[in-house]
Amino acid sequence: MSALRPQPLDLRLAPAALAVWAVTLAGLLLGWVVAAVVAVLALVAVPVLWAVAGSRRWGRSLLVVLVLAGIAAAGTAQRGRAAEDHPLRGLAERGGRAVVGVELTDAPVPLRGGSYGARRAQDRSLVRAELRSLGQAGRRAPSHGAVVLLVPSASWRDLIAGQRVLVEGRVVPPRSGELTIAAVQVRGPPHGVTAPPGWQRTAEELREGLRVAATAVLEPAAAGLLPGLVVGDTGRLPAEVEADFRTAGLAHLTAVSGANLAIVCGAALLLLRLVGAGPVVSALAAGAALAGFVVLAGPEPSVLRAAVMGAITLLALVLGRERSALPALSASVVGLVLVVPELATSLGFALSVAATAGLVVLAPAWAAALHRRGVPPGPAEVLVVPLAAQVVTAPLIAAFSGEISLVSVVANLLAGPVVAPATVLGVLATVLHPVAGWLGEFCVLLAAPELAWVLAVAEHAAAVPGAVLDWPSGLSGGLLLAGLTVVLLVALRFRRVRGLLVVGVLGAWIVLVPVRGAVAPWPPAGWAVVACDVGQGDGLVLATGRPAEAVVVDTGPDPALMGECLRRLGVRRVPLVVLTHLHADHVSGLAGVVREHPVGAIGIGPLREPAWAMREIAALARGHRVPVLELVAGQRTRWPHLVLDVLGPRGEFALTGSAEAANDASVVLMATTRAGRVLLTGDVELPGQSGLLASEADLRADVLKVPHHGSRYTAPRFLRAVGARVALVSVGDDNGYGHPSPLILGELRRAATAVRRTDLEGDIAVLPGPRTVSRGDPLRADHR
Repeated sequence: MSALRPQPLDLRLAPAALAVWAVTLAGLLLGWVVAAVVAVLALVAVPVLWAVAGSRRWGRSLLVVLVLAGIAAAGTAQRGRAAEDHPLRGLAERGGRAVVGVELTDAPVPLRGGSYGARRAQDRSLVRAELRSLGQAGRRAPSHGAVVLLVPSASWRDLIAGQRVLVEGRVVPPRSGELTIAAVQVRGPPHGVTAPPGWQRTAEELREGLRVAATAVLEPAAAGLLPGLVVGDTGRLPAEVEADFRTAGLAHLTAVSGANLAIVCGAALLLLRLVGAGPVVSALAAGAALAGFVVLAGPEPSVLRAAVMGAITLLALVLGRERSALPALSASVVGLVLVVPELATSLGFALSVAATAGLVVLAPAWAAALHRRGVPPGPAEVLVVPLAAQVVTAPLIAAFSGEISLVSVVANLLAGPVVAPATVLGVLATVLHPVAGWLGEFCVLLAAPELAWVLAVAEHAAAVPGAVLDWPSGLSGGLLLAGLTVVLLVALRFRRVRGLLVVGVLGAWIVLVPVRGAVAPWPPAGWAVVACDVGQGDGLVLATGRPAEAVVVDTGPDPALMGECLRRLGVRRVPLVVLTHLHADHVSGLAGVVREHPVGAIGIGPLREPAWAMREIAALARGHRVPVLELVAGQRTRWPHLVLDVLGPRGEFALTGSAEAANDASVVLMATTRAGRVLLTGDVELPGQSGLLASEADLRADVLKVPHHGSRYTAPRFLRAVGARVALVSVGDDNGYGHPSPLILGELRRAATAVRRTDLEGDIAVLPGPRTVSRGDPLRADHR
């Protein structure tokens, strides 16, 4: 064997790494008080253990684990309390406004899906930053900390990491599992923008040079893919290509990972060894290449994590020192989590650690086993690397996505050999383009065949019937798959079992793929409410009790999707369309309703912002002779099997105001149906929810349409006041906003509320009981 020779594993640091990760994760998810308790317990246990077993080898090892776990817990508790006690966090809990000065830690990242009043998918971007000052006077903040900005793409797209800006916006709480102080919703352009540091400006110029060279030479899909392979820049990658990569299990290729750095450093080492450079010079050159790549890709935590993992991969594969790779991996986990605790909740970090561990632990043994059966060393290594990575990362992917890619191993085997040359050529193009544009474009041209091959592999793999298998998400789903994987790996050691498994897998494929394509009868008899799968947006249909007639509440971002949902339901008349507020993901599908159905009226709230949306609604209403009505709290409308009561907006949100208040100015409806009481909440957030709670309106409902696609800006006490048995989450697949929030899903599940999501189940019908039926895949349909 060459690089992957099985050697005894050094597990001494592995328990410490797992302990540090576990206590940090507990502190982030359960709160700083839990972390503080763990730190105190570790502090008390250290002298006791030292007195009992300090002189023994296992005692010393356990002492190291306790000390590091205690340090991690204490650090997480201190940072968690500082974030929770920060003045900006208190303002966020009230949904107030603030002026803050920040330093950007990365460039704006466009969000997918129309929302927040955006007319197009890329009108809003997310920016991570470090808080520097508070207030108009720019006074120094009591303490620094991370903040998240939601900003307009048009006026922010040219900013890069290292620039300082002054912004004003509404402050809301951050996501669960982060040490972020707050999130700030910004409507306007940045003010007081400073120049970025020279090295950041140089890195951005290099990245832009790569984009220019790729666009000049390649087709759009390949031009978008090359920056993704090199520096993780997927801003110009077509959405359909991204979807193919996810289905084929190739999405990791467009994220900066240890593999990128291993390729770059490995190429530098190979070149220097070919010219006869010694080990010291080679090591220094590889280190310089690694540092340069970190600067090029940007020093965000994910890139720093990739740098450490890339160095470990380089040690394991290039230097052939697998025995030292596992302690190095464990030490890196300890160091990174202590410095950046948020990595403990990062899927990318978990996948990187798991893949590297699989490469170090499983791949050498599997490659040796293949070699003993006559497979040459090189092909054996090529075969086992993607397989080992898939085996150890599949439970994590299933837990987060609820899916298992059945074509991932084959797709990675086919695409893997050309990724390294394409990446190296892309790096060369990046470096050479500022010196001589034609040289950069020539390197890009040399990478064109490799890019075309990767795109073809992704497209054909994604088109395979049954390429993705649905799987339970969450911790239970991940543990279930991990357990089955262990059982399968043990069973494969027996020859007879291997034969039975092959037959079983083929039989399951033959049976399940046709079954997955079968569509259950739709609509189900007796439906009262249907949450249409309109992507990242809301589109709900309520039966009135009259044949072929229904009320529509919100119309989603796409007229075609809303129109198709109504046709599937057999709806031919719509007496009322309610637009809870005028953001694109709730109103842009209106044309799909009024152009194909007689509509009695369009109901909207008091806020007529954003202005572009109101103009389009008014034009559609005039063109189809549909009156526009204003809905206010206290109104009631009846049909044979449907009663609609308007509960909100209330207070200041019932008055006309700015577009920024649109979410909390959402029309809130209580629908009394044959399936029980259904609370429809639009995108109402913390301030609006507080107003509803203060109004003493009866919010109790059997079914809740979860506010704002399950965003974290929902108060647990609001959910408890509703007490729903079923929660509908209307949300788009891979929406980029983090919807629905794990925090909100956790609150609902703890309350024994059944959660139904359109991104996982498609159209969802609510029937008396209440019980739900999902359209499409009968294996996933729920009939509770």
